[in-house]
Amino acid sequence: MVRRWTLIVLIPLVLAACGSTTPTPTTGMTSSPSPASSPVPPSGTVRSGDPATIGAAFVAALSRGDDSAAEGMEDATMRAAAPAAQLGQLWAQFVAQYGAFQDIGTATTTAQAPYTIAAVPTQFANSTVTLTVAVSSAGQVSGLHVAKVAPSASSPASSPAAYVNPTGFTEASVTVGLAPWALPGTLSLPKGTGPFPAVVLVQGSGPSDRDETFGPNRPFRDLAWGLASAGVAVLRYDKRTLVYGAQMAADTSITVREETMDDAIAAIALLRRTPGVDSTRVFLAGHSLGAYLAPRIAAQVPGQLAGIAMLEAPSTPLVHLVLVQEQYLVSLQGSPSPQVEQQQAALEAQVSLAESPSLSPSTPASELPLDTPASYWLDLRTYDPLTVAAALRVPMFFSQGGRDYQVPPSQLPPWQTALAGHANVAFRSYAAMDHLLLDGSGPATPAEYSLPGHVDARLVADLAAWITGS
Repeated sequence: MVRRWTLIVLIPLVLAACGSTTPTPTTGMTSSPSPASSPVPPSGTVRSGDPATIGAAFVAALSRGDDSAAEGMEDATMRAAAPAAQLGQLWAQFVAQYGAFQDIGTATTTAQAPYTIAAVPTQFANSTVTLTVAVSSAGQVSGLHVAKVAPSASSPASSPAAYVNPTGFTEASVTVGLAPWALPGTLSLPKGTGPFPAVVLVQGSGPSDRDETFGPNRPFRDLAWGLASAGVAVLRYDKRTLVYGAQMAADTSITVREETMDDAIAAIALLRRTPGVDSTRVFLAGHSLGAYLAPRIAAQVPGQLAGIAMLEAPSTPLVHLVLVQEQYLVSLQGSPSPQVEQQQAALEAQVSLAESPSLSPSTPASELPLDTPASYWLDLRTYDPLTVAAALRVPMFFSQGGRDYQVPPSQLPPWQTALAGHANVAFRSYAAMDHLLLDGSGPATPAEYSLPGHVDARLVADLAAWITGS
C-alpha cells in the first residue's frame, strides 16, 4: 500500500515507496525550511555505509533544505512519489507542526525484509520526532514516515489546562483489543463513589497516539483530563496504524474498519466491563474521521452506547473534503505557482476517478487521492453518515469550530437538516475554535497547529454536561 501526504487528521496516508502506513502533515505549504547544521555529511549520493548513516544523512539533507541531495538518495519509485520539491514542502510541514528543527540524534536500525529501517530521532522545538527511513539493499532510500512523536516537556501545552483538577482522578494503563492487534491505552477514572458515566475517544485519521498529539498539543489528553475532572471516566488508546504500521502496510485492501472501527468497538466493550463504570452510560466521542464514523460504529453495537458525540464531523464524502482542504491551502498562497496549479489539477483528476463508476479494487492507489487504496474509497461509498445517524435513537452532540478549515462550518447544516426531527441532538458552535479544538484568531493556517494551547474550555464543559446530564 503506497500513500503519501495527508490532510491533517482527516485522511490517512503514507509517505513510503516501500509501503509504510504512517501519515505526514498537511500539504500545501510552500515555505522553505531554515538551513540548519547537522552532524551528518551533506551527501546526496550516498550508496555505501550502514543504513543508520544513510537514514541520518537523508534526514539531515531535508533539515538543511538540500532537497536535491535528498532526492538523489532515493530509489526510482520513491523519487517518483517524492521528488525534491515535495520533500521541501514536507519538511516545511514538519517544522510547522513540530517547531523549528534543532538536532538529529543517533540512528538505530532494525531489519524489515527487504529493507533495513533506520530510526532517526529528530529534535524540533516542540517535539522529539522519530523519523524512520527505509533503506534498500542497494543503499537507497525507499520510504519515510513518522514513527513516534514525543512532545517537549517544556511546552506550555504539557501543563494541565485550567479546567483540569489533577487530584480529582486517577489513570491506569489498559489494553484495548486482542492479539494480533492489541493496543495500549489509558483509563482516566474519577475519584469518589461510582459507577461513573464514561466515554471512548476515537481519533481522526492517521497513526495518532492516545493523546492525538499534534506538535506541542494533546487535544485528547485535554479532553480526558477535563472530562475526568468533571466526573466522567475516559478511555483513550493508540491507534492501530501507529502501533502496527508495518504490519498494516501489507494489507492492500484496508478500509476504515481496520483503521478505526474494529478497535473502537473493542474499546466500547472494554469500557462497559470496567469496574467503576456505569455500563448503561457509555458514550463515544469521535473527532474528525472518528466523528464521521461515529454513527456507523454506533449502528454496529446497538444498545451498547448511551450516545455519540461528533467533534468537527464531516457531513459530505471525505473525498470531497480532500479538494476543499487543498483549495483552502492554495488560497493562502495568493496567486498559485504553475507547479501548484499542476498539482491541484492532478488531485482533481484523482478525486474524479475515486468517484467514478470505473473505480475497482484493481485501480492503482497511485491514481487515487493521497495514494490511498481503492478499497478505502469503495468502502466509504457504501456509507452515508447522515442516513445512518438519522436512523439512530441515541442522543447526539455536535461541535463545530468557526475557524476549522479542514471540516469547515459549512459541514454542520447538513447534519442539522438530517436530524431536524430528533429531539435529543445538541449542536454547539465555537467561533474561535480550529480543527484541533483550540482557540485562535484570524484566518486559520496549518502553522497555528505548532502553537501550544489547550482544548476550548467551553467545549469541555458542554461535553461534560451533555454526558452527565447536568
